[in-house]
Amino acid sequence: MSAAQASAEIWARVKRRLRAELGEDIFASWFGRLELDAVVDGCAYLTVPTRFLKSWIESHYADRVLSLYRAEAPAIERINLGVRNTLGREASPRPRPSEAPRPVASTAVIGANIIGEAKPTLQPVSEDRGDAADLGGAPLDARLTFESFIVGRSNALAHAAADRVAHHQGGPAIYNPLYLHAGVGLGKTHLLHAIGHEARAQGRRVIYLTADRFMYGFVASLKAQTSLAFKERLRGIDLLIIDDVQFIQGKQIQQEFGHTLNSLIDAGRQIVVAADRPPTDLESLDERVRSRLAGGLVVEVGALDEALRASILSNRIDTLKSLHPTFEIGQNVISYVARTITANGRDLEGAVNRLLAHATLTGSAITLETAEAAIRDLVRNREPKRVKIEDIQKLVASRYNVSRSDILSERRTAAVVRPRQIAMYLSKVLTLRSLPEIGRRFGGRDHTTVLHAVRKIEKALGEDNALNDEVELLKRMLQE
Repeated sequence: MSAAQASAEIWARVKRRLRAELGEDIFASWFGRLELDAVVDGCAYLTVPTRFLKSWIESHYADRVLSLYRAEAPAIERINLGVRNTLGREASPRPRPSEAPRPVASTAVIGANIIGEAKPTLQPVSEDRGDAADLGGAPLDARLTFESFIVGRSNALAHAAADRVAHHQGGPAIYNPLYLHAGVGLGKTHLLHAIGHEARAQGRRVIYLTADRFMYGFVASLKAQTSLAFKERLRGIDLLIIDDVQFIQGKQIQQEFGHTLNSLIDAGRQIVVAADRPPTDLESLDERVRSRLAGGLVVEVGALDEALRASILSNRIDTLKSLHPTFEIGQNVISYVARTITANGRDLEGAVNRLLAHATLTGSAITLETAEAAIRDLVRNREPKRVKIEDIQKLVASRYNVSRSDILSERRTAAVVRPRQIAMYLSKVLTLRSLPEIGRRFGGRDHTTVLHAVRKIEKALGEDNALNDEVELLKRMLQE
């Protein structure tokens, strides 16, 4: 095993420890996009995509990350947290192995006794209009337009709604807010950028923000005592686009987000929001915010079917041919890749890049055999089905002839208690939700109730073979 592979495995174990210790919501919000760049001279170089995430992790979790890292790799003496730029590279390069690691202006070195100061500032974005630039709005990707979006059966409704919102002129906003939700790599961010491009071309005042940028802008304005001006500028635009809203954290920030939604909607201004799940599943968000988001048009961008995957592949290959005229992929290979790579569009992009690399580096034609070898890692690492707590509750209720409302109720009869405990147990082992989160989904119970149920079922499974078989069957049904 190479040193790089060993470092990657250690980092994976560190992230698993963080997930287990902090719970899925906190982990996804703050550590889901924390990546290991390299390990040099006892220093682990980590990167995040935004200054806000960097500042937050440094302020709240730096010591904990270092402690868990040293538990897995005692040779690690410190960590260095940097910000990846838009090209995916670090804002400041890490030192070469021959150089001693040292703090630099845009990164903070975090060690047992050192936390270098890094004071992030809001950076204006040159392509945004004045008000958007002051708010730290993220730039729109020029490639993500309606023209480059491939429409299929699974995303046709989302595309139609986005197109209607983008081209709507005059009168109050429609479908307000428009809420798009989907898993990773299914095109929701593409649609957000396309809406922004079209609306901006019509002369409308548009700002596109990720949840990170919204939170950072608000926190920075509080520190600078300019929060009133921040709010006024934000509410003075025509179209607000918020991506990854599931990451918005903090009571005060959520309240301000809710006030912003209400102000813009009441003023007839358009809001478009995207997340990885429906509004009702955003347990960490304030209930009033969830209700406001659910009050507009909620559209799921569905999984890519095989025909749509083939169209995306063909389109991407045609685009690359303009740069690499000799790059040819037969229809049989396209069909194979479309049939094999089923997770999301980013994996399809990765598959095309691997095929291009093989063709350009070896100079040989792409056959089914070479395609199979090139995309093997994408097939092997395909994500398992994500099980939802609601699905667990429905299946267990049906299996034991009770209603889902019985499971969520305070009833303590044996006919209800055992199914409830089994559902809690399955929620713990089949999802990444924390005990408090599971308790909230089971009628607002506390985490000790969930822990008691999990331990009781675990004990019963070791003593009752029939129950063990029953629970294993439920697991298979939920994961199919």
